[in-house]
Amino acid sequence: MKLWIKYIIGIVLGIIAGLILPTDSPAVGAVITAIQDFFVRFGRYTLLPLLLFGVSNAVYKLRSYKMIPKTSFWTAVVIVGSTVIVTVVGMISLLLVTLPRIPITAEKVTEVMTIDIKSLIMQLFPYSSFEVILGETFLLPVFIFAGFVGGGCTTDETASRPVIALLLSAYRLFYSIMSFFVDWLSVGMIAIAAYWMMGIKAAVSVGTFFPLALLLLVDFILIVCLIYPLILRFLCKDHRPWHVLYASICPILAAFFSGDANLSLQINWRHGRESLGVHSRISGVTFPLFSIFGRGGAALTAAICFEIVLHSYSPLGLKLFDVLWIFVMSFVLSFVLGGIPAGAPYVLLTVLCTAYSRGFDTGYLLLRPVAPLFCSFAAAIDAASAMFGSYIVGVKTQRIEHIDIKHYI
Repeated sequence: MKLWIKYIIGIVLGIIAGLILPTDSPAVGAVITAIQDFFVRFGRYTLLPLLLFGVSNAVYKLRSYKMIPKTSFWTAVVIVGSTVIVTVVGMISLLLVTLPRIPITAEKVTEVMTIDIKSLIMQLFPYSSFEVILGETFLLPVFIFAGFVGGGCTTDETASRPVIALLLSAYRLFYSIMSFFVDWLSVGMIAIAAYWMMGIKAAVSVGTFFPLALLLLVDFILIVCLIYPLILRFLCKDHRPWHVLYASICPILAAFFSGDANLSLQINWRHGRESLGVHSRISGVTFPLFSIFGRGGAALTAAICFEIVLHSYSPLGLKLFDVLWIFVMSFVLSFVLGGIPAGAPYVLLTVLCTAYSRGFDTGYLLLRPVAPLFCSFAAAIDAASAMFGSYIVGVKTQRIEHIDIKHYI
């Protein structure tokens, strides 16, 4: 059975459970939350060792074949380009469509979420390099450490031969273990989908946020089903761009219902290699970098939600300054969300409201009930961007082996 079919079965069962179970009961809600948290941990369990050895092995091979400049160039271009495209789509959406105002509430602020850039920078180089292996959410320190290990192996390949063999063997081992966990996560999607349904049930029942959900759905379809395939068609001369979308079904589903970039990273990684045929030296670098920096979906959703906040507080339309400010802030801040794998769009919305000030400091509270929904769309768009982007890098570096679609996992 195809992996995406297993995930769909688990998701459907989870949604049904979320609809029929008395989730308003504290006891039932606590059980679903606990099981969901367990399976999120289960899904992330093999990520750090896979990242450590996968990136080390990839960087070693890229440097040995003198491919780091070309791979780095195309990866950076695709990450920045996809973020620009997705953010622009969001800006066009909020200019063309005026969403209804959200009733102002008297809810008070309990805790203001921020993006601590200084802390993120300090985490890149802790006092001991072995501390990066103990990280939980921010993957960039592990990526940097693994890059140094892989690059260092090329300085003296004769002396490093045992280490190189260890890196390759460990990568293959943890990739196999990761595949096992990805397979069984389909069972965990029952609890993850039930928890997601429990989170949005109240918001959906009101109906106030339905136009926002519809707009995000249209943007998602436009980006993933039209814009990205067209880019593949013209940039890669690919006459079958839809096969990348087919390979992205499972990662998109996992990302949408979990809202977790780190959880969907391993699923993306496996599909990129076993379905699209992206070589390990490319996938071992591109997928982690997309998970850390490629957060255009968060920029899109935060920009649209921030416009709703402005419109709810003031009937005046957006001025040119507001449009440019929202675009620049959403675009730039999306690159520092790597330490927030889940809930990043809501954190970005909080930062936008706080930075804009003018009486909108707490405007993000208006959209807190529907935060799981727009975070889901953001994660799904980012997962698709990672899959399409890694495929483009693989084609441009000529490190891809096309696999017949009937053999996709």
